[in-house]
Amino acid sequence: VLSFIIFICYIASLAASFMMAPLLEFLLALFLFFAYASKLNEKFKGLYWPLTDFLRCVTAAIIYFAISIAAVSKYNDGASKAGGVFGFIATIVYAIDFYITFNDLVTFLKQGSSDSPEGRKSEDENSDSDSD
Repeated sequence: VLSFIIFICYIASLAASFMMAPLLEFLLALFLFFAYASKLNEKFKGLYWPLTDFLRCVTAAIIYFAISIAAVSKYNDGASKAGGVFGFIATIVYAIDFYITFNDLVTFLKQGSSDSPEGRKSEDENSDSDSD
């Protein structure tokens, strides 16, 4: 919703050249929402969905921060300033989502390393030496 509001602000402003980034983020968020809602993530196991969400959040936070600085500093109309302010808010929201998704990613990677044969082998060796 925030990306759509920013998109509308940039269309109505002199900074119309910035409208593509919020539009793409809105469409990507919409796609991921429908992918999770329709259980598409369970059908395509080869793609790690939280990683795609993580990459989207990182790039969105960086892009929103950059275009918000440019919109607020370069343009003087109210819609550009509003788009910039909403862009800073979106940067914070995407940074929080980035943090949450990063924790999920770390948890997944820790589980993946303990499920690997090398991880089990070293655990078995440690348990054998403890029983001696």
